[in-house]
Amino acid sequence: MPTRSRLFFSSAAAICCALASYTPLEAQTAALKRVMITQLVDDSKLVTLRGNTHPLATSANDRGAVPDATPMNDLWLQLKRSPESQKAFEQFLEDQQNPKSPNYHKWMTTKQMGDQFGPAPEDLQTVKQWLEASGFTVNQIAPHGTLIDFSGTVAKVRQAFHTEIHYFDVNGEHHYANVSDPQIPAALQPVVVGPVSLHNFMPKPLMVRKTPPANPSFDAGGSTYNVVPADLATIYNFNPAFAAGYTGTGVTIVVVEDTDTYTAADYGVFRKEFGLARPYPNGNNVTQIHPALGAGGFCNDPGLIPANGAEAILDTEWSSAAAPNATIILAACQDTANFGGFIAIENMLSNGVGPIPEVVSISYGIGELQETSAINSYINSLYQYCVGNGVSVFVSSGDEGAAGGDALSTLPYAVNGIEVNAFASTAYDVAVGGTDFGDVANSIPYGNYWSSTNGTYFNSALSYIQEIPWNNSCASSLIATQQGYSETYGSAGFCNSALVLGGSKYTNKNAGSGGPSAIYTKPSFQTGFVGNPADGWRDLPDVSLLAASGVFGHTYVICYSDLSDPKFGGALCTGPPNTWSGSGGTSVASPIVAGIMALIDQKAGFVTNGLGNPIYRLYQLAGSTYGGSSLSQCNSSNGASVSSFCIFYDITQGDNDVPCEGSLNCYLPSGTLGVLSTDSKSYQPAYPTGVGWDFATGIGTINAYNLVTFY
Repeated sequence: MPTRSRLFFSSAAAICCALASYTPLEAQTAALKRVMITQLVDDSKLVTLRGNTHPLATSANDRGAVPDATPMNDLWLQLKRSPESQKAFEQFLEDQQNPKSPNYHKWMTTKQMGDQFGPAPEDLQTVKQWLEASGFTVNQIAPHGTLIDFSGTVAKVRQAFHTEIHYFDVNGEHHYANVSDPQIPAALQPVVVGPVSLHNFMPKPLMVRKTPPANPSFDAGGSTYNVVPADLATIYNFNPAFAAGYTGTGVTIVVVEDTDTYTAADYGVFRKEFGLARPYPNGNNVTQIHPALGAGGFCNDPGLIPANGAEAILDTEWSSAAAPNATIILAACQDTANFGGFIAIENMLSNGVGPIPEVVSISYGIGELQETSAINSYINSLYQYCVGNGVSVFVSSGDEGAAGGDALSTLPYAVNGIEVNAFASTAYDVAVGGTDFGDVANSIPYGNYWSSTNGTYFNSALSYIQEIPWNNSCASSLIATQQGYSETYGSAGFCNSALVLGGSKYTNKNAGSGGPSAIYTKPSFQTGFVGNPADGWRDLPDVSLLAASGVFGHTYVICYSDLSDPKFGGALCTGPPNTWSGSGGTSVASPIVAGIMALIDQKAGFVTNGLGNPIYRLYQLAGSTYGGSSLSQCNSSNGASVSSFCIFYDITQGDNDVPCEGSLNCYLPSGTLGVLSTDSKSYQPAYPTGVGWDFATGIGTINAYNLVTFY
């Protein structure tokens, strides 16, 4: 490598000398963008980038080395700012949501953020030269300055990052990954976080299959109460917002995927059959894009991934149900060593490929500790650029209760302890959890909440319905009680009953996810909030919505006509909706809450720029809602008699605990299965509901009209 010491010192001196002629803003920017690489780049002096080997890249799964000549294209190298710049950037993003700040709602493009807060140009050039000297092709330095796209071969990766790339077989799937933590020259460590990914273990869509419902009338006369768009509008009070003209007109919602839909025609059938097409014509077409960077690509059309196709269509259908006049765009890229959905967002935000949306919804996930530290750093940065642009980000909290680390596991119980979804745990997204309706669990007569006959569009809900956390598992205290058990754990508990151990609908870990982050500290909006623990960590979820998948008879109906899907299995959508597919999971709740945000954007007049990170305002409104006597009046257990002024409904009954094995956060006093617990030696379920915020449902669920009105 060429000697650069003179360049470094002369660059620093030039900056110092130029400060005298700078404006205050220019001087501040120059100070923040100080040169961090101050030593020669010496490949013989290395540092190890800890935490960057995937946990599934084990010797037991190893199937040998990937051939040296194998291409590794469009790898990402995550960079970092100076500590001063990082602090200033985070303060700026917080000021964007502070009405008293001169930066309130002052959005920046990613290039502007890079110009003001990014790494020093000299450092970027040094890293670029190192990559090129290592034999890589540098495709692009992102405008925000904290990401470099580069390509090479397996051999070049081994030589530059001092780690081998091997094949791995896991759960019947063929993968590749690095076998050890990468190493880089020590001189680069002040700026380089590491390769975002040197593997192709991808996140999974957060949806739970529900077979077509047995009750064709969808009403109180049957055994299921399947939710259609008009039911959603009644239960969560969308109708007054729609009547006032707040339908998402002019607002763009992007759902990000790593697959195309099976057919976009399913979206049209859904809207027509459920009465959305005629009154809300602006939302009748879903647009599918593959936002590539110019003629060179960097976003390949993924085609249909059958196991993920159901996720793609339900995201479009149910975001449209909540914001029926909004523009719905499905943005998808093929997975590389990076998740295709992130490639799509990166290209749209950083490079102006396709429209910059007002709202983004992500229904994929994987546990924080199941990802590498560089990926977690990248996710946090990506969402920062989203909100800095004015984009609001909503992410499914997960479908494994507090066991987010088991998202990729095929076992019906948790083995990795308490963990949250890495895609949802930053302070720059709204993590959306899941609920179920509590009518069946509490033996409430059918007619209290459901009509005996259906409306024109198969709707039968009469009002808001009391809610409980979504939990299908034997570890649910409500299910155990219903089945006649006083305990979920122990040899005499429900999880060790013959019914569960023999395999039943309760033998699973399907529940709305929540818990404390293992990597992000407590953000200001959660500090001191009623019910939120003083644990020092970012806690999930933030809000919740129905995510049920049928254990108490409730679920969403979707039109998904791919009969060949090996994972989900669709239905033709040619008869009444009782012959259609059903789906639950927080992957449905997230696009619906994203739709509510589109109504808020429209009302506020932010139809060309969004409102950025809504999380501050959500917690502020929830704090006022739950003040004084409001907590009891907004208790979801009140059902239809809940106060009409509530913006949020506080869920206070049930839990999102799931069964487990092993020693990690698992209370197993006797028997085969334990239950997830914050104390492995006593029953401290992870997690029960409580007054105000809780790990099972966050703030609670939403009265859409009131939130739109008072936001």
